[in-house]
Amino acid sequence: MFVCSMNSVRSPIAAALARQLFPGRIIARSVGVNGGKADRFVHEVMEEIGIDMSVHTPHTMAELVANHFDLVITLSPDAPDAVQRRGLETGAIEHWNIEDPSLVEGNRATVLDAYRHLRDDLRQRVRARLEALVAISSSTT
Repeated sequence: MFVCSMNSVRSPIAAALARQLFPGRIIARSVGVNGGKADRFVHEVMEEIGIDMSVHTPHTMAELVANHFDLVITLSPDAPDAVQRRGLETGAIEHWNIEDPSLVEGNRATVLDAYRHLRDDLRQRVRARLEALVAISSSTT
């Protein structure tokens, strides 16, 4: 489970990358501490790498049905406390301090570069972290 502030940018990108990198090997989901709206720049930069985000609808922690996750990765400053307050049962909780590209000011090219940087950074982090998790899971089956 990936958790950020509004489930509009960071956490849906991370979950989509996890699904692309490890198809059929993990179940990756995302939520926000609060509700948000779909982000048009997310759709654009993810489409560049073959991921369709047009159907993503932001969800909040309050909408969670499940309460147990093998791994919860928080991506925004408010997410760790929200995860603790929600009382999720997890194998592990990690926090990655990920900047929100929606706060970047400038022209369209500057903003898109910030989103691409986020996407590429998350792809590296997700690959490195989940390769270890998938390897452990594969060795126990």
